[in-house]
Amino acid sequence: MFKSTYEAITKGNPMWNQLSVPTSKLYSWDPNSTYIHEPPYFKNMIMDPPGPIAVKDAYCILNFGDSITTDHISPAGSIHKDSPAARYLVERGVERKDFNSYGSRRGNDEVMARGTFANIRLVNKLLNGEVGPKTIHVPTGEKLYVFDAAMRYKAAGQDTIVLAGAEYGSGSSRDWAAKGPMLLGVKAVIAKSFERIHRSNLVGMGIVPLCFKPGEDADSLGLTGHERYTIDLPSKISEIRPGQDVTVRTDSGKSFTCTVRFDTEVELAYFNNGGILPYVIRQLIKQ
Repeated sequence: MFKSTYEAITKGNPMWNQLSVPTSKLYSWDPNSTYIHEPPYFKNMIMDPPGPIAVKDAYCILNFGDSITTDHISPAGSIHKDSPAARYLVERGVERKDFNSYGSRRGNDEVMARGTFANIRLVNKLLNGEVGPKTIHVPTGEKLYVFDAAMRYKAAGQDTIVLAGAEYGSGSSRDWAAKGPMLLGVKAVIAKSFERIHRSNLVGMGIVPLCFKPGEDADSLGLTGHERYTIDLPSKISEIRPGQDVTVRTDSGKSFTCTVRFDTEVELAYFNNGGILPYVIRQLIKQ
């Protein structure tokens, strides 16, 4: 029975063998697919690492309290009919009954970026207690979906940060909870504390995790999220040490000290390269 089952395992079956197989060594991306899309992680990448990227005059895109989970950041469930992800799918001829879920479309960065911070139970202090996946675009005061606000900031060349409370990124480990914010243009997260794996994932996507000093948070420091934030990181990676303190300055005149949560020299190498993905590619090319 074992032999009869496995002796032809490498021969496939008629349906498998009749599949059309491209001769190219590179994957042929289908531009019309709403499930699999070529991600932009290596777009315009060069061999020289970019080094530490300054965070200057960044806007706060979201101001959270405690216990923001990875499902708040990158939900895996159904796609709401009025969401940016739904608009994207409808524009490409997908009917509502075929939206499926964010989890099923995790191979499409366009859907997942639009699904970042799209949890309908999101509580954002910028909305003064209103629950939902929206925020305030600070320069105009408009209330927008988080994705739409992020694209406004990116189009204007403006960095963004996230303010948060304790245990930011708790819950199940999700790579998209770090990849999504990176695609939205988030450069740093300032929190009271981080869930261990999520902190590491943020570093892996080139996002700076910073912790308020013990006993401090956005509220105690009088931060509303309407300020602009500059993080005084050294411009050379050799001048950054794991766990060092840096000053964060705001345009309101307030400044405070945070601990940069690069916890190892390896994480500093990732950050110097713009994240773990370009780091690995550069290492492979050098071999």
